[in-house]
Amino acid sequence: MSEPKDSPRWFEQAPAPIQAEPRTAPARKDLWVRCPGCDQILFRPALLEQLAVCPHCRHHHRWDSRARLEMLCDEGSFERHDRFVAPLDPLGFADSKPYSSRLAATQRAQGELDAYIAGSATLNGLPVEIGTFDFRFMGGSMGSVVGELVTRQFERAAENKRPAIVISASGGARMQEGILSLMQMAKTCAALARLRDEARMPYISVLADPTTGGVAASFAMLGDVILAEPHALIGFAGARVIRETIRQELPEGFQTSEYLLEHGMVDLIVPRDELKDTLVRLCRHFTPRR
Repeated sequence: MSEPKDSPRWFEQAPAPIQAEPRTAPARKDLWVRCPGCDQILFRPALLEQLAVCPHCRHHHRWDSRARLEMLCDEGSFERHDRFVAPLDPLGFADSKPYSSRLAATQRAQGELDAYIAGSATLNGLPVEIGTFDFRFMGGSMGSVVGELVTRQFERAAENKRPAIVISASGGARMQEGILSLMQMAKTCAALARLRDEARMPYISVLADPTTGGVAASFAMLGDVILAEPHALIGFAGARVIRETIRQELPEGFQTSEYLLEHGMVDLIVPRDELKDTLVRLCRHFTPRR
């Protein structure tokens, strides 16, 4: 049976419209990330399986604080302390928005009350007091609560005769708390002195990217051993501020962990996948035998 002369041939017919299924969940926009070390485009879930270390160039990306603790601590051993200590706004500070509003928004977004997580744990069976900054919470800045949590960690380590480990990733003192944030530098260092002088227990400082400002100018650089991740930014003031103040060009690699290692301010640069074993060896070496 022949087709009518005026009817279109099959390959000339318009395709049937595609019916798209309605989305059951919003599309994710963070599945891919560009590595700043080699410009490769990386699938974020695969990157996180590699401890957020680029498989092409070994660049260490900034990492979630909870994932870091999970990697370091023995399974099920981490017991968090002081979880519900929350910051206030004693100065009634406001810049582009009130500090209290900024705090509330960040707490909702991050699911944490402030920028530090601390607790007791074991590393390969060795009891330690360990804490880490959360850089996603207002740049890991140190206010009254962060200073209090670090101080309490050092005090627990002294009381329980355990090594203390702090992993820093911070922009420094929290400007919204003014002088109260700066006082945390002296407060934490006083507690650290008691850990050393009275309990005779070691403190190991781990510097992640970035460690700057009042945190770098206090307990972060006072470790019995100071470790750093590769290519971490470490310093007090920013490079531009220093350059404009001294009116000189800065050396290549200035304020990186490699530069600080070369100039004696860092003891060892440790890749992320070797950090746990390194911490255990150091703690066992420096902890007095009972």
